[in-house]
Amino acid sequence: MKKALAAEFSKLLSLPTLWIAAAGGILVAPGIAVIRAFQELSEITKGVQTSVEYAVGFEELGFGVMGVIIVGVIAISSEYFTEREESGGGRQMTTSLTANPSRIRLLLSKATAVATVSAILAIIAIALTMAVVRIILAEHAPALGSTDISRFVGVVCYWMLTALLAFGITILTRHAALPLAVLLLNTSFVSVTYLLTRVTPLANYLPDMAGMRMFVEIKGAGSPLTPLWGGVVMAAWVTALLILGTIIFCRRDA
Repeated sequence: MKKALAAEFSKLLSLPTLWIAAAGGILVAPGIAVIRAFQELSEITKGVQTSVEYAVGFEELGFGVMGVIIVGVIAISSEYFTEREESGGGRQMTTSLTANPSRIRLLLSKATAVATVSAILAIIAIALTMAVVRIILAEHAPALGSTDISRFVGVVCYWMLTALLAFGITILTRHAALPLAVLLLNTSFVSVTYLLTRVTPLANYLPDMAGMRMFVEIKGAGSPLTPLWGGVVMAAWVTALLILGTIIFCRRDA
């Protein structure tokens, strides 16, 4: 298992797209937080408001998952790229299965690599986002205490589970286009799942809406989930998807 893990970490870190996604994941949330913090500071200076919303910084971290979505997708889709003719014109997946015949172990190693990289990116993004909020808002920044530790843990879990969600969908599709289009669009400023909560409260149980409850109250969504149950619901979605993906992956041709 150690060799399989080392191989998957090596392959993932060797992908140029991984580093672009990592930079995006780390910078998107702090970038949006800078804009939001300056807006909040402007409102306070003008006397429009006297304090800053408690969720500043946390809400922006919800957008940073775009980076780990790409990480989850490329971890598996890169295996299906057709190699150059001089290399045999085959797929990387064939080589990977030759080196590691156990398909379950291969997927488990990949999922571990994806989750680990995503957790590291989340921790860096949290530090940068909270730092810029405090630098810009200074004494107006919302106070953070020991009670916020669970929210930071929630952010890390949300990023990891989102990456694994993207990973699981890509196991089924084998191509990057569909999962990237669906997940990145939904994570953008026009969230389809958020709009669905205006139609039916059941949309609060979709993976992203449930997962975000781990660290932020979603305005206007009316979610009945507590942060803990939000995490449980999202984890259940991801687990079910990974089990389905593993079953299909083990039964079809490489």
